[in-house]
Amino acid sequence: MTRLRLTALFTFFLSFALFAHAQSNTGTVSGVVTDSSGASVPGATVVILNPVSGFSRSAKTDNTGHYIINGVPFNRYHVTASSAGFQEGHQDLLLRISAGSSLNFQLAVGAAAEEVDVHAEDIVNNGSISTNTVDRALYEKLPLTSTSAPLSSLVTQSTPGIAADSNGLFHPMGEHADTSFSLDGQPISDQQSRVFGNQPSTNIIQSINVINGIAPPEYGDKTSLVVETTTRSGLGQLQPTGTISTTYGTFGTATVSAALGFGTAKFGDFLSFDGVNSGRYLDTPEELPVHDHGNNVNAFDRFDLKPTDADSLQLNLSFSRSWFQQPNQYDQPTQDQRAQIFSYNIAPSWTHVFNANSLLTVAPYLRQDNFHYYPSFNVFDDTPVTLSQSRRLQNAGFRTNYVLTKGVHNLKFGGEFYHTFLSESFGLGVTDPAFNAPCVDQNGSPVTDPSITDPSKIYSKPI
Repeated sequence: MTRLRLTALFTFFLSFALFAHAQSNTGTVSGVVTDSSGASVPGATVVILNPVSGFSRSAKTDNTGHYIINGVPFNRYHVTASSAGFQEGHQDLLLRISAGSSLNFQLAVGAAAEEVDVHAEDIVNNGSISTNTVDRALYEKLPLTSTSAPLSSLVTQSTPGIAADSNGLFHPMGEHADTSFSLDGQPISDQQSRVFGNQPSTNIIQSINVINGIAPPEYGDKTSLVVETTTRSGLGQLQPTGTISTTYGTFGTATVSAALGFGTAKFGDFLSFDGVNSGRYLDTPEELPVHDHGNNVNAFDRFDLKPTDADSLQLNLSFSRSWFQQPNQYDQPTQDQRAQIFSYNIAPSWTHVFNANSLLTVAPYLRQDNFHYYPSFNVFDDTPVTLSQSRRLQNAGFRTNYVLTKGVHNLKFGGEFYHTFLSESFGLGVTDPAFNAPCVDQNGSPVTDPSITDPSKIYSKPI
């Protein structure tokens, strides 16, 4: 299946020729810090903060007083500029386009202390698009029902209008799996469930913005729910920061998680590793799980590089593997059907800022899910049928857009091209000779009279 979506044809060819790159759900904040006389203030610290999502990033002004902060997720923020010998400057910001925003500060001379309290309700989104920003501090507090499909579970627990389904699926606004995930701008519209693919861990997520109303025009495909997800970055983390955690729960469920972020003003790297092992991996048809063991491993790396103030390079790499048994019913004591899923994702990117009013971006990507379903070693242990499957789903493509801002006007052109490579093979065999056999009477004739209900007069066997 090939799909081509163009918002503006000329921008598509222009962007393709220039090989630029984009992230559709992050922007840039830049500006200049001066004193009351208009002279530049070098070495000033500019901090951007959203207390709801927990996102915070800072930058220093150069010798001309200019600063730039890249990779800021779309949201509302409180921005502070400070320097020794000056009073702090404070402004609020709404960032909704990749070209970002120009925010200048003029600091008053003096050491007078000014205390400013920033509350979450002060920057709640009140725009025309219905969205729900998930607090990062909420991740560890929510009772996530799935350790192997954590992103779906997090969205289900934190967003109104979503009904949970089995094995990590959910239904937004009455639709069946009509959801698009946007991971640092990369579109993922395949079904995200424990039995279809491997999901990223919540450990790699910086912020989530769930659009549960009318989606912006840049999103196509499945738009009943759009989950804009921005990953964590090590850019600007002069002090390396890491976490290690383990948990243990019922059904022998154990998890381990580790993360490390480090970097400078010019580069950064964020690494994450997550694993889970459980005796109740899938939703079982029985009250107590029978043959329901499974495990999952996720590895993620995000590398950021800023060769210049106008250019930002990013590379997302991820690999995951899951192995799980197919739950049995009580009358299937020897059945041993299993499945295994291998997934990887490669998404490089380059963002170029022409000036404070224009930005050109393009984002290539390659993603694959490889699913294998295995029957029992002895196929006659499978009842009433034996099954096998091998499936490969690969998405390759790129996105591009050009954004121009002028006063209160925002103009955005963009396009997306992707191709889906799909290969499938299936095996099916009936192992129970009486399976789906017609009912016959004692003389071997088919039973056609529905009034015959005496079990002693009806036999379920081949004619």
